[in-house]
Amino acid sequence: MTDHHPLLIPGAKPDPTPTQVTAPYDGRLIATLDRGDRTAVERALHNAHALFRNRDAWLPLGERIEILERIASIMHDRRDELALGAAEEGGKPVNDSLIEADRAIDGIKLCVHHLRTREAPAVPMGQNPASAGRVTLSFHEPIGVVVAFSAFNHPLNLIVHQIGPAIATGCPVIVKPASDTPLSCMRLVAIFREAGLPDEWCQALLTSDREVSSALMSDSRVAFFSFIGSPTVGWKLRSQLAPGTRCALEHGGVAPVILAADADVDDAVTRLAKGAFYHAGQVCVSTQRVFAHQSIVEKFSTRLTQAANVLNVGDPLSAKTDVGPLIRDSDVTRVGEWVDEAKQAGADVLCGGKAISSSCYAPTVLLGPPNNVRVSTQEVFGPVVCVYPYTDMDDALVQANSLPYAFQAAVFTRNLDTALRASRRMDASTVMVNDHTAFRVDWMPFGGMRESGLGVGGMSQTMHDMQLQKNVIIRSDEI
Repeated sequence: MTDHHPLLIPGAKPDPTPTQVTAPYDGRLIATLDRGDRTAVERALHNAHALFRNRDAWLPLGERIEILERIASIMHDRRDELALGAAEEGGKPVNDSLIEADRAIDGIKLCVHHLRTREAPAVPMGQNPASAGRVTLSFHEPIGVVVAFSAFNHPLNLIVHQIGPAIATGCPVIVKPASDTPLSCMRLVAIFREAGLPDEWCQALLTSDREVSSALMSDSRVAFFSFIGSPTVGWKLRSQLAPGTRCALEHGGVAPVILAADADVDDAVTRLAKGAFYHAGQVCVSTQRVFAHQSIVEKFSTRLTQAANVLNVGDPLSAKTDVGPLIRDSDVTRVGEWVDEAKQAGADVLCGGKAISSSCYAPTVLLGPPNNVRVSTQEVFGPVVCVYPYTDMDDALVQANSLPYAFQAAVFTRNLDTALRASRRMDASTVMVNDHTAFRVDWMPFGGMRESGLGVGGMSQTMHDMQLQKNVIIRSDEI
């Protein structure tokens, strides 16, 4: 019997028509899920806002720490179950999903660590006649109701990055997972409640349509809006926010890599094959554009092609699978159209360049696509990597920086000066030296520049954004 997941909004009734969640690999029905209409959204906002406005109902710091510790413990006990569920609904191979589950557990622990170690800096007084006889008490308060819209590609860890900091900082949160991968979110919210979090503090729903989604995030009761997804949607939603609502937007990039003439080609191939084809390229910092010096481009592209050809593409639930399906069959068609466009414009298809099934696209290496085709200018979000020969690094840097997107980048070289020169000149929030662009640990700052996003992610950074510093200034003749 197919599992059914109810609406996780206390007091709300679901839309009459539930949504179906299917496996991207074979289209198999996994579960059904209740959706929320405008009435459900209003109930969720009412629950969260009323909770926040009642200061006597705020969860004390010690209680929040205890709840988060229990959440991490439950997640640890169910690690394999959570990973298998994420792989089934999202298509990321189970071995990679297990790593995602570990990161999600660690993310909750990072919230606890930050709560225990972060202090609000006191504003100094007594430094001039105006501040004499005064002392400051400083502490953190939650910003208010948080609304989070999440993406499909990391259905466990992205949700943790959004609702973990909210609960840690004392913010009631309403989360809308991606419609393709909502089940991991529902399981996590259920775990939060099992760990002792009152239901109203963390609510979750899929909305019945886009208008209902807009009504949720644009409401004046929302203090902070967290969005992970496409720039087209993210920037549009930002324009709909109520006055005073703060936000963080995490979009994608068209991540560039510079391979210097002295790069270790074998090392670069091993790492960039992972960076390009991890989760079938469906990662916001997936390696997409590799600028290889003319002296090594043939050797590099040949070995990258060999590495791509031996990747096992197929069922994400198999431990033998390296590359799983794309999230939707329509994306297989779209990626094929982009590759065909590049081929017709003069790119050499060194491997791949075709669909393996209705849901899987072969890992593809393109050599020399023109700078104006879509694989060179837009985020492909598929298993495609482009290689461009260059003779002058400054010219390669100009090409790397030529797009309106800038997120993470990389340079491969054995020379420290070359590494520093490229790193300083690449438009990116983070530059990897001798590693792929998709590297991340969850305590590092993580955020796009230009059209790639707004604000900085990471557990501690998000917790900072979801809090306000309150200062109490005491005047006394005895100070």
